Amino acid sequence: MEENRRAFLMKLKPGCEAEYEKRHKEIWPELKQLLSDSGVYDYSIYLHKESGSLFAFQRTRGGTGSQSLGETDIVKKWWAFMADLMETNPDNSPVSIPLEEVFHMD
Repeated sequence: MEENRRAFLMKLKPGCEAEYEKRHKEIWPELKQLLSDSGVYDYSIYLHKESGSLFAFQRTRGGTGSQSLGETDIVKKWWAFMADLMETNPDNSPVSIPLEEVFHMD
């Protein structure tokens, strides 16, 4: 099965850093299972405190990642739960900017 690395940027609203981290420490088991079942097996999100920028990195097996799960009920529910903390699109999905990999070292 094909393995992929994906990275993208998102943005927190000012003052929401602690709550964002808290909610992710308590991530819903059903969401975690959906990600795993969809091929996401390594997923990290990093915060740049000065700018409120979030850098997300994930490794996946197969052709999908978390960014392709937006039609599922659990992801829509998570987006609504997180919308008060982040810059979002009209459907509550986080504004997410994909990043192009320019270097990788194994």
